[in-house]
Amino acid sequence: MTASAPMDPPTLAYPSARRVDQVDTLHGSQVSDPYRWLEDEKADDVRKWTDAQDTLARAYLSKLPGRAAIAARMRELFYVESVGTPLYRGNRLFYPRRDATKEKFTIFWREGRRGHERVLLDPNEWSADGSVSLGVWSVSYDGRKVAYSVKANNSDEATLYVMDVATGAKSDVDVIEGAKYAWPSWTPRGEGFYYTWLPLAGSVPTPDRPGHAEVRFHKLGEDANKDKVVHEKTGDPKTFISAAIDREGRWLVATIEHGWTRTDVFFQDLQSPRREWRPLAVGNDARYDVSVDRSRFFVWTNEGAPNYRVFRIDPSQPDRKNWTEIVPERKEATLEATSVVGHHLSLAYLKDVASHIEVRDEDGRLVRELGLPGLGSASVLSGEPGDDLAYYSFQSFTYPTEIFETSVTTGKTSTWYKLRVPVDPSKYAAQQLFATSRDGTRIPFFVLRTNDLPKNGNTPAMLYGYGGFQSAQIPYFASSIYPWLEQGGIWVIANLRGGSEYGEEWHRKGMGHAKQNVFDDYFAVAEELIRQGFTKPEKLAALGASNGGLLVGAAITQRPDLFRVALCGVPLLDMLRYQFFGSGKTWAEEYGSAEDREDFIVLYGYSPYHHVARGTKYPATLLLSADSDDRVDPMHARKFAAELQWASSGGPVLLRVEKHSGHGGADLVRASVEKIADEYAFALAFLR
Repeated sequence: MTASAPMDPPTLAYPSARRVDQVDTLHGSQVSDPYRWLEDEKADDVRKWTDAQDTLARAYLSKLPGRAAIAARMRELFYVESVGTPLYRGNRLFYPRRDATKEKFTIFWREGRRGHERVLLDPNEWSADGSVSLGVWSVSYDGRKVAYSVKANNSDEATLYVMDVATGAKSDVDVIEGAKYAWPSWTPRGEGFYYTWLPLAGSVPTPDRPGHAEVRFHKLGEDANKDKVVHEKTGDPKTFISAAIDREGRWLVATIEHGWTRTDVFFQDLQSPRREWRPLAVGNDARYDVSVDRSRFFVWTNEGAPNYRVFRIDPSQPDRKNWTEIVPERKEATLEATSVVGHHLSLAYLKDVASHIEVRDEDGRLVRELGLPGLGSASVLSGEPGDDLAYYSFQSFTYPTEIFETSVTTGKTSTWYKLRVPVDPSKYAAQQLFATSRDGTRIPFFVLRTNDLPKNGNTPAMLYGYGGFQSAQIPYFASSIYPWLEQGGIWVIANLRGGSEYGEEWHRKGMGHAKQNVFDDYFAVAEELIRQGFTKPEKLAALGASNGGLLVGAAITQRPDLFRVALCGVPLLDMLRYQFFGSGKTWAEEYGSAEDREDFIVLYGYSPYHHVARGTKYPATLLLSADSDDRVDPMHARKFAAELQWASSGGPVLLRVEKHSGHGGADLVRASVEKIADEYAFALAFLR
């Protein structure tokens, strides 16, 4: 990489944003909110201001040196064939595949596992501008029908439809609105499915909608408005409710998730004359996930075991005293996930942030450990409880995704699909290191770089973090990282508390009143990179999105000296009002709520929007928002951008808004190319 002086902070004429004297009294404290007016996305002045910000950002980004070359390289890497893990139902195989010339994944199917390929669902054809996307898709057990959701602007709101697989005919009757949280669970004979229904937007206050969700049963061919309610709403907007029926059609299991920490589980015997809900695990401070095979429940839980264990239960004797532990907790590894395939258990363990996959019988006895290509991340086996053939995937930072087909009984395994990309991963190395956080906790992180890159402190470094909601940042293959490495930079992934890298204890030490640990962990990794000579503050960029966007916001308001650039995507930044917008109330178990005095003290202590200080030299900051994000409201990015533009004496502050896009992006390859090219070009402009 050719060294050059970093860009000087440009003089930008930001769109005018008036500051108002909005002051709230919260638990006796006076809290200023000068950009409250920017919360109203429907207001004409807010729309004009947002459009002006986006216009300014895109004009600035389009002129950055090297951007065109980065975008061209991204297109080479992104426009390649990609295939997802297949699903076998009836005598038909279903799988997602995106052709090298297409923007979106298409769902294909075959008669048998090796039959002729046919198109089932092709969202590339659903809208001229690509704004209509495919959400969930669920195939009936006989392989004859598929229920799938359609989303406008890739938002979370969705409508559910049903299609005949063989003919491609879409039903005009089986149309279900309010499918934002729906995941259809088919009956064995395919006459209908259970699903989660949500009142339509606008019918109840937006923040309260999750508490009005119901589990319903839809019988094919009948009016969805008359679907039977099988589990009433909880009334608690901090919960998610869902239900699934087992393959044999006898047991219906309902789950109520209280945030990401607690689960209540109920079940019904559908063969009983009295179909009543019976409690399986209710009111406990633990998580439970239930799989069913041959009228036995297999429960993955962290009850009394932060690293998780597995119980087998006879549903005719469901009392806790009758549960049988078949897979004990391990202290040295976290049981991340389980599945039941081929009348066996598939277990995915995480040890020092690397996957280990086991197959055990239904008494918990070890059958085999899968031989993986190296240290990376692998999925549990995917398949049906009674099927012998199953599928799993493996990937790592330098190993493109490979999908394997395996026999559960014999262990015979072959490659079903391998991702091919125009890059030579052998030129790059991934190294796991550890930092020490403020309280002495050992924090793992990964460093990706070219094999011969010197440690001279002058290397642009991208530091990615998330730290929340039990999301482990395990080794993965992302072709998008390689253009950054090819530009001479290093890529760093921090395994912060709040994730599940080391079990539930690791999660809880990064949530609620312990949230500051996440930010301290991030700073510790940054400082360790500097101490080891990988980079220095003038060469360091902070990267994160969603909860990771909160991380970036907190990082630059708490330690503006530690970073030169901030890339802050679809973020939460006003932590005193997040619960009033989008899906905010569902995160109260994770963050707490400013309506509670003790929670308020913690939230106010780190809320990025409330800690911007006038005259501070903040990093060059690119905020990336989405116009149809109905999960994390774009008001966060708007308010923070206005405050930072008013206050900062440092680099530029830009607000880029993706059109026809939800929280997860625009679901278009071209949109991803342009967004990442903007991010990398922006960062390199100030780090080189």
